[in-house]
Amino acid sequence: MTAESTFLPPDGIRSYAALGDSFTEGVGDPGPDGSFVGWADRLAVLLGDRLPEHAFRYANLAVRGRLLDRIVEEQIPRARELAPDLVTFCAGGNDIIRPGSDPDEVAERFERAVAHLASTVGTVMLTTGFDTRGVPVFRRLRGKIATYNGHVRAIADRYHCPVLDLWSLRTVQDRRAWDTDRLHLSPEGHTRVALRAAQVLDVEVPADPDQPWPPLPPRGVLEERRDDIHWAREYLVPWIGRRLRGVSSGDQVEAKRPDLLPL
Repeated sequence: MTAESTFLPPDGIRSYAALGDSFTEGVGDPGPDGSFVGWADRLAVLLGDRLPEHAFRYANLAVRGRLLDRIVEEQIPRARELAPDLVTFCAGGNDIIRPGSDPDEVAERFERAVAHLASTVGTVMLTTGFDTRGVPVFRRLRGKIATYNGHVRAIADRYHCPVLDLWSLRTVQDRRAWDTDRLHLSPEGHTRVALRAAQVLDVEVPADPDQPWPPLPPRGVLEERRDDIHWAREYLVPWIGRRLRGVSSGDQVEAKRPDLLPL
């Protein structure tokens, strides 16, 4: 018999654990103490604000650079041990963007992980990948990402999981939603994702994640090309180099919030 995620009402969510990689860790959204905040932390605040002080608990197990298998190995056992009311599970993106990866095969491993989670925790929210149409180099991976997203949605249907659909969140396709490395969201991008996640959970939000950005002054072709060259030299080439060497920016990083603690 297939285990199913239980879609709890907002008032029933009193504990939350976030699983994933740099996106969920919050890279690109630095806090005042130098650590990262990110959409998951911001979602936790939105969830906690509905409850009495200290009634809500939150853990963030995500670590930058993690591939799906390592997330399954390190984070899912801890999430099952914590058994929170809500888990957000965003994984597989780093696998998909690797050369030669097969989105069908990655999705099979992803589904086994979802089944393992759904049998223990309350609501399991799954997350699709972003639409990369406007990102140099990564726009070529758009078809693979779309295929994987289709699998994620089908898995969500089978296990009755809510879906945070980032592909359809058009406001994060604006370049201001992204950090200078174009690989991670900016603080405003993380904020919009948190607002959309709260909406998926039927939580009232203080702002509209689909609110249009203010107009930008026009940019010339030469200016855009100069920015692309700078980005490739400063961020893309080092990122590719790490992949070729088999190293990750998160190799020496541990989860920033491994226990369910009050906000």
